[in-house]
Amino acid sequence: MPISDKTLDQKYQDLLTMIAERGAVAVAFSGGVDSSFLCHAAVAALGPKAVAITVVSPMLPRSEVDCAALVARKVGIEHVLLEESVIDDEVAANPKERCYFCKKIEFGAILDEAKKRGIYTVLDGSNMDDLGDYRPGLKALEELHVFSPLRAAELTKQDIRDLSKRFDLPTWNKPAFACLASRIPYGERIDQAKLSRVEKAEDRLRDAGFRQFRVRSHGDIARIEVAPEERRRFFDENLLDSISQSLKSYGFLYVSLELEGYAMGNLNRVITKAGALV
Repeated sequence: MPISDKTLDQKYQDLLTMIAERGAVAVAFSGGVDSSFLCHAAVAALGPKAVAITVVSPMLPRSEVDCAALVARKVGIEHVLLEESVIDDEVAANPKERCYFCKKIEFGAILDEAKKRGIYTVLDGSNMDDLGDYRPGLKALEELHVFSPLRAAELTKQDIRDLSKRFDLPTWNKPAFACLASRIPYGERIDQAKLSRVEKAEDRLRDAGFRQFRVRSHGDIARIEVAPEERRRFFDENLLDSISQSLKSYGFLYVSLELEGYAMGNLNRVITKAGALV
């Protein structure tokens, strides 16, 4: 990924200009770091001509919906919730292209809702760093003509965190998050029960004070990943027992710990391209 020679202020001004040129926008809003900052920028550029739309699906934990509502109030953007209670069969089959099918459905719904409001530009929060991982969902965004202004402005994840801190957004230091489906290996069918127990398991880790974590679901096995610097907390036998008992009460039979800790896109290691791991 090329390094931009623009200053942070220049990138931010470019961002505002690009959004303002659209006249009116709908932000696809998950409550994460990137889309939260994008909501702020959309309001800064367009005021009431910006709206945030959140698809409330089984893939999105309740904690993220609550965070999205808090941020929307903070930045002063109209917040629309679209309820999606059924998991599409192509998504539930969980192929390597799952994210493509999911984005196609969710952004299609966001585009339809935006058009009802006379808005013909939908923004998503992907940034420059997203170009370095396996992201089949980006193809769906291109096909639907969704605009990614953070990438267009050459903003990295760290840029977005720095600007979010400057503007006092509560998400500036929020740990990275991905939808709950990303906890289930490709090829293993996704259903509501699996997503629910993963959500409960991750809530349990959050309640225990962990900041960066994932609970990967491998059949009846829960594989816990926490940030490398947080692994030492598991040297406490009482904590080990307590978390294990909790996760087993949610439906897992076995609970394990990833010894190397959390790394973004860990489940993507099984995807090969030209004989090399992606």
